[in-house]
Amino acid sequence: MALKSFINSRIHAFGHAFHGWQHVLKTQRNAWIHSMVATIVFILGLWLGLSARDWAVIVLTIAMVFTAEFINTAIEAVVDLASPVHHPLAKVGKDVGAGAVLISALAAVLVGLLILGPPLWARLVSLFGGS
Repeated sequence: MALKSFINSRIHAFGHAFHGWQHVLKTQRNAWIHSMVATIVFILGLWLGLSARDWAVIVLTIAMVFTAEFINTAIEAVVDLASPVHHPLAKVGKDVGAGAVLISALAAVLVGLLILGPPLWARLVSLFGGS
């Protein structure tokens, strides 16, 4: 019976996690922007034939951005619950969470340029370059 209880609790835990994921995608416009950029990066990576190591870095980078966005959304919800009126410390909490998302997104752009830039440039030159 303990195994069945454990499995059921894991199923419920995954359900809560997917509900949180759905909430972020439904309520956060930036999550949609991250999703679109991640999709474009994924398509480019397939087209460019990235190595397994490059894919690992890309996947971790995308996960980092989404994790920051999810944590920021959680911070905003908790701050709104704890401080329904505007408070300077509530603003600090929200601003710092947003700053974390910005840092992760800027780092992701840099990683994308470093990994996708050279092979993309070479591919474009071979397609449109000439000689």
